[in-house]
Amino acid sequence: MKIYEKAPAKINLLLDVLGKRNDGFHEVEMIMTMVDLADRLEMEELPRDTIIISSQAGYIPLDEKNLAFQAAKLIKERYQVRQGVYIHLDKHIPVAAGLAGGSSDAAATLRGLNRLWGLHIPEKELCELGAELGSDVPFCVTGGTAIATGRGEKLEPIDNPPQCWVILAKPPINVSTADVYGRFRVDDLKSHPSAAGMVEAIRNRSFSEVCDRLGNVLETVTLRLYPEVAQLKESMIRLGADGVLMSGSGPTVFGLVSKESKVARIYNGLRGFCKEVYVVRMLT
Repeated sequence: MKIYEKAPAKINLLLDVLGKRNDGFHEVEMIMTMVDLADRLEMEELPRDTIIISSQAGYIPLDEKNLAFQAAKLIKERYQVRQGVYIHLDKHIPVAAGLAGGSSDAAATLRGLNRLWGLHIPEKELCELGAELGSDVPFCVTGGTAIATGRGEKLEPIDNPPQCWVILAKPPINVSTADVYGRFRVDDLKSHPSAAGMVEAIRNRSFSEVCDRLGNVLETVTLRLYPEVAQLKESMIRLGADGVLMSGSGPTVFGLVSKESKVARIYNGLRGFCKEVYVVRMLT
């Protein structure tokens, strides 16, 4: 039997950092939603007790450094599964991009193996497993739109934002999340984005209010360290995107666009100097 799972990318409509925790992580408040750019995973049982991962992408690890591998190993050990599994990872989400590609692969692996092996693990328990793998994994297990607090693992589902086009652009650099958080200083912030304001904008189904409420405090670090990201953001605004923000710790910048007539102009303008540009929709 083969199991197929889709692993969509996420964007942060809002990312706020409230301070450093005793466990070394940061206390965050985020509003995340999913977009229709996705990896696809195919899982098949193996007769021998092993985990094998393959991918068409030559730039990702296929061993224990891979989050999907870690997810398979965790679920096997925790539930004493003696079967092996072969996972093929069809990669489309850029890596180290602030889009939670690795986390979404891990979440899809947890969901898929739960079905493949008939483990009947409740979603809440899958989220708890996911939290052991990474802060974004629990959200990627559930999908939808949610407020994430704690280090990102405490989730409160909210309404989906109004449907729109999303243009994603990733400059040819990789950004270390740990490095960005390591350089971030809460005391340097002049203001914090309002999660309550974003929730209200979404509840009102107001696209313009959602665009006005976008905010990511990590831009204060990443835009300073990587001028390419700042240039990308400025270009997207200049080309006419309605709301523009960096996702996660970067370097991907996204633009929200309500009118399809604008999309081609923005896409073509960005492709003039940025190779990785994607036009997708919100998953609502």
